[in-house]
Amino acid sequence: MNRPVAKPAEVRKVSLRRQMQPVVQQRLMVVMLLLLFGVMAVTVRIGWLTMMTGGEAYAASTDPNIPPRADIVDRNGVTLARTIDAWSIAVHPDRIISDPEELAANLHDLMPERSAEDYTEILTSDRSFSYLRRRALPELVAQVNALGEPAMEYLREPERLYPQTNLAAHVLGWVNLDGQGVTGMEAVLEDRLMDPAQRTEPVALSIDSRVQAAVQVELATAMRRFNAIGAAGIVLDANTGELLALTSLPNFNPNAANQSSDRARFNQATMGFYELGSTFKPITMAAAIEEGVVTDISRRYNAEEPLEVGRFTINDDHPQRRYLNVPETLVHSSNIVTARIADELGAERMQAVFRDLHFDDPVEFELPVRGRPIWPDYWARTTIMTAGYGHGIAVTPLHLANSYAALVNGGIYRPLTLMRLSPNEVPEGERVFSEATSDQMRGLLRLIVQEGTGRNADAEGYRVGGKTGTAEKAGGGGYRRNALVTTFAAAFPMDDPQYVVVVMLDEPRGDAGTGGASSAGWTAAPVVRRVVSRIGPLLGVIPSETRDIDTRHLQAMLWRPPSERS
Repeated sequence: MNRPVAKPAEVRKVSLRRQMQPVVQQRLMVVMLLLLFGVMAVTVRIGWLTMMTGGEAYAASTDPNIPPRADIVDRNGVTLARTIDAWSIAVHPDRIISDPEELAANLHDLMPERSAEDYTEILTSDRSFSYLRRRALPELVAQVNALGEPAMEYLREPERLYPQTNLAAHVLGWVNLDGQGVTGMEAVLEDRLMDPAQRTEPVALSIDSRVQAAVQVELATAMRRFNAIGAAGIVLDANTGELLALTSLPNFNPNAANQSSDRARFNQATMGFYELGSTFKPITMAAAIEEGVVTDISRRYNAEEPLEVGRFTINDDHPQRRYLNVPETLVHSSNIVTARIADELGAERMQAVFRDLHFDDPVEFELPVRGRPIWPDYWARTTIMTAGYGHGIAVTPLHLANSYAALVNGGIYRPLTLMRLSPNEVPEGERVFSEATSDQMRGLLRLIVQEGTGRNADAEGYRVGGKTGTAEKAGGGGYRRNALVTTFAAAFPMDDPQYVVVVMLDEPRGDAGTGGASSAGWTAAPVVRRVVSRIGPLLGVIPSETRDIDTRHLQAMLWRPPSERS
């Protein structure tokens, strides 16, 4: 009789695995399908982000080695603008568990830019998300977090930082809260700064932060001393057109640009146009020499009496009441003789030179917001005469700086730039004056500082040449005698001109140190002296007590009283 035999344990396990195999396969299929759906969802999400942001935002968020926006540096690599991670404070009003009014009062204490009522309105709204503070300091984040409200959210977002604060603020501009350039080079370079292929490389400007700082400090000191309402300062490479410093005061901190006034954001160097007075006299003389109107600078012109032209009278501020040659005209800044020479030059030739220097157009360079000069509609005889010494035509300080570069660099006009140039990128430029005319003007400009109204600009050892300009501001149907624009336009070293420096003060007031005088020789010229003394060593210009341009032949043309003759 056969009895049933129990299956061994191994046999039972094999049978169980065979029974379970279809179930396992079904479960694996379900898991694989879920994974496939997940991958598809992620792919669709990436595609959507790419379409919404052009791929840039996602690239920035997934690759920590690519900054969201390229740095801006000065010509020596010093960082002027950089993007960092910063805190933002936000709230989800629909999740608040605290008493809204009590929380609003606490938020007002910590962030007083909004009233407690405004915070209450935000906290009781039906919105799901609201920013309370962008660009918050870590200390503030900690204080808000200590309030213990779980509906608060603390985000890490890119923030544009300007580590030099207000240095070159008008050049840099700023970005908005979405990281887009609003003004300045931040706006001009927007595409370059946001290009994923180039964001790892900083953009180098022509600005030298050391030179910029020196100009800014000296201008601010003079502005305070003379109670001026504004100021502008420029340092320009005379041979390349690169701007090493571009300063306008008052200025602003681009880290908090929305807290600055309209006046602080106004760039006086590029947007303000002014009658720049006697700084135009060397330009008129150069045009007269170039056009053959003045063939001998020793020729003398009548300056014995004021010049009557119709119902107008042209006077000298420092009347010599005698005949003056060209060196004496510039040394004593004679309006009368300059007007006579401009009259001989005539409207057509004067306009041609002014147009060659682009006085009839906004200045040529990268910043888009530029003032348009005031160009006379009709060039009457009096217009020609007064324009010769800087009245009746108004330009920006940048126009003046570039014209002086052409005066001293051999006669070549080159467009200005805020970008650092390599030697092979320097434009050829356009010839305005011959080399011979430029040589003569270098000597005459140096003579003005040695013997004339520019003495206070003479930085020892740096061979400065230049010209003062003091002009009354127009207003109320005429000119305001007590509202002056004082300017000094200079170049150095005059034996081999490398740099142009222009300083302008808007409505300075004389003090005890100037004997109450507020003219350019007392207010603007000393600023140039201090700036040149500070920046000369930085730019590799070696001071010398023996090296200088030879002006002995020009000095011999100056009349001196018997007591001063050797």
